[in-house]
Amino acid sequence: MQRTPHHRSRSRRGLAAAVAAGALTASLLGGNAASARPDPGAPGSMATTLSLPSPPGGANVKVLVFHASATEESPTVDAGIAAIERIGLTGPEAGRFKTVATDDASVFTNGKQLGRYNAVVFLTGGGDVLDPEQEAGLEAYMEAGGGFLGIHDAARTEPYSDWFTGLVGARPAAGSPTAVQRATVEIGDRQHPATKNLPLEWKRPDKWLNWKDNPSGDVHTVARVREITYKPGTSANGWDHPVSWCRDYDGGRSFYTAMGGTVDSFSETDFRDHLRGALDWTTRISQADCKATITSNYTAERVTQPNQPGENDQIGEPHGLVTAPDGRVLYIGRGGADSSVPVVTDWADPNVGKGLGQIHVYDPATKKVTLAGELTIFGNKGGGDELIKVEEGLLGIELDPDFEKNGWVYLHYTPHDKIDRDKQMAVRQVSRFTLDLATNKLDLSSEKVLLHWPVQIHSCCHAGGGMAWDSKGNLYIATGDNNSSGFSDGYSGNNPQPNYKGVSFSDARRTAGNTNNLNGKILRIHPEDDGTYTLPAGNLFTGKEPDEGGGKTRGEIYVMGVRNPARISIDKSTDTLYAGWVGPDAGAPSTTWGPAKYDTFAAITQAGNHGWPYCMGNKQPYRDRNLPDPSKPLGWYDCDHPRNESPNNDGLVKLPPITSNTIWYSPQGGGVDYPRDANGIPSYKVEDQKELLPWLKGGGQATMNGPVYRYDAASTSADKWPSYWDGKWFVGDFYDDTQPRHAVLTDPRTVGKGGLPTHAESLKEIIPVGASGIRNLMDWKFAPDGSLYVLDYGRGFFTSDSKSALWRVTYKGGAATPAVKDLARKAAVQ
Repeated sequence: MQRTPHHRSRSRRGLAAAVAAGALTASLLGGNAASARPDPGAPGSMATTLSLPSPPGGANVKVLVFHASATEESPTVDAGIAAIERIGLTGPEAGRFKTVATDDASVFTNGKQLGRYNAVVFLTGGGDVLDPEQEAGLEAYMEAGGGFLGIHDAARTEPYSDWFTGLVGARPAAGSPTAVQRATVEIGDRQHPATKNLPLEWKRPDKWLNWKDNPSGDVHTVARVREITYKPGTSANGWDHPVSWCRDYDGGRSFYTAMGGTVDSFSETDFRDHLRGALDWTTRISQADCKATITSNYTAERVTQPNQPGENDQIGEPHGLVTAPDGRVLYIGRGGADSSVPVVTDWADPNVGKGLGQIHVYDPATKKVTLAGELTIFGNKGGGDELIKVEEGLLGIELDPDFEKNGWVYLHYTPHDKIDRDKQMAVRQVSRFTLDLATNKLDLSSEKVLLHWPVQIHSCCHAGGGMAWDSKGNLYIATGDNNSSGFSDGYSGNNPQPNYKGVSFSDARRTAGNTNNLNGKILRIHPEDDGTYTLPAGNLFTGKEPDEGGGKTRGEIYVMGVRNPARISIDKSTDTLYAGWVGPDAGAPSTTWGPAKYDTFAAITQAGNHGWPYCMGNKQPYRDRNLPDPSKPLGWYDCDHPRNESPNNDGLVKLPPITSNTIWYSPQGGGVDYPRDANGIPSYKVEDQKELLPWLKGGGQATMNGPVYRYDAASTSADKWPSYWDGKWFVGDFYDDTQPRHAVLTDPRTVGKGGLPTHAESLKEIIPVGASGIRNLMDWKFAPDGSLYVLDYGRGFFTSDSKSALWRVTYKGGAATPAVKDLARKAAVQ
């Protein structure tokens, strides 16, 4: 390594003579010229022309470490230089480089010298270390395609330069903690060379900077520090606290890490690996995508228009969508009528709740919408309390795996002609229909009913409805428990007393917690071509269990203990099932009854019991109740050995153990947890709570589970989302305030076992929230071309309105950088 002498007391004389002359020109070994503009606010600054090759540096990769400081040199400088030198001399031959260190800023006005470096590292302290002409030289270097790596205090350098602020990405805030603290760093980018080899959750000590302005969305964040793992000080940034990021900037590549604030950092194997990857990209040894989370690279476009007056020609009451292999989008309307149509709520009227469940087809090739068909459903009763309104209707849609050949469409709905108005019971069913692929019209006479089961419709809500296929041709069907929690004060829906003509409507132990009932479940069947189905191996029950006398299980059940799983999805590369369900209504925890309402997401890798109405979240139990006086609490449920002792249970008493869920949230926060006593019972005191998932909370809340994105490298689509999102799970909520609209990462070692997400990032700028955006997210699916379709429910309930719409979100960020032709070593193309 070559290291030039220190120059700590240099004044801003720089190249004053050249500035006065009007220009500076330095020759170099060929290459294109790049012009640089000094800070326009700097006194006496003038335009400077610096001749640099484009891009700077070559196959004999060299890195310049610049370590000047306006004050005392940082104690980390020597360790940092030694680490970078060591990185350059070790590892695979294709990734090696030479290191030169200096604190002489004149290098930035010497084009012949500067142009030899593939990347410049700022291991600087705070303050002004460049005069205007030197900063102009650095700018020229970036414009020519150079690389920049800033480490820790580099964010304090050139504090009056807007251009340098853009280069590093953010400035430290006053009130940043000064002590060295151990914290957890979440690695969100699993592809960038700077982070792909790091642990998902990286625990390490450092000095953690806070930011005046959060750069997320303007830069591509590759790592965040988890503030709940240390004391972040008075200027804390919250759950979204970027710590390392990158972006293409002014023609070059800029990477910044706030880590490296201690001498010991540079001896850490993982931190050196982090720097090695950053240098691989900035020196042009390898490519990386530093555009994927920059919000300006995404466009959200509404693709359906408002309905014509009195018609649902474009969209019904939005309730679900599915994308076909050829790019067409089929989406359903639950059955709420146009607001001008009278709603019948009188059970004495034969037309009570009658509505039309509508299926529309959007063709992106023609940008036209076709009303494919309408089913007469029970579900149009409008608003009111839970004994008036209903959420039945057309609830779910899926396409056959061979849809392109057979046109088969599966619909999950509640037919009006099968309701029993006297007993207020209905039939829910999954039917197969055939779509004419040429006309986009549904043949209603082609219906084959695969599966049906009874549901009570005296009370509302929680109908579920989502469906999804796995890679083996198994169809998953999400069913809600359709019970009111109003008779249990919004806690466990376990009040056995209220009933209508002998059918309980407030006891979810009759439904979701019952091994012999198909409500409040996720079913798994294998549809056959003749319209029947078989049962795949590995469901929660076979239906032939001899336990407790036999005849007390249903073999279709894959998951029990879910309340309202409106949206489910399956990652066909792993066959992991992803589901979200709405919780009850209690706004706060109770030391008597248990947790507040938890909306829940779960990544599910095997058949199991996910808790409702016995336990929620990470196995937080409710209190049991029973006759003769359901107002008096009994014992706490045992989540590991749950028992269904409801008088309304016709299934097993002894239930499968409960599996913890992945994400849960309430008005108090995300991942709320409490200290537990010797018996494992949480305190349920708000003052005791901690938030394990501080990136979300509820209030009004309604989970809308989303897909796992899978990147198709073979696709030539110009709109596809980038590979950065590959493997990330999209979780959202109907509402758009503090509720989730995030992409999360899970740990393969703990997924399906209740392991918490390791990382989350907001999608609220990419999938825009607010009155003019997608405020009420109802469903979202990726299309085969890699674009994302999103349904906005609209601003009214039980109807469609002018805001009810199908949207499409596309990406225009372009390919990874640097371009293949600009790679320093062509053999290193990834």
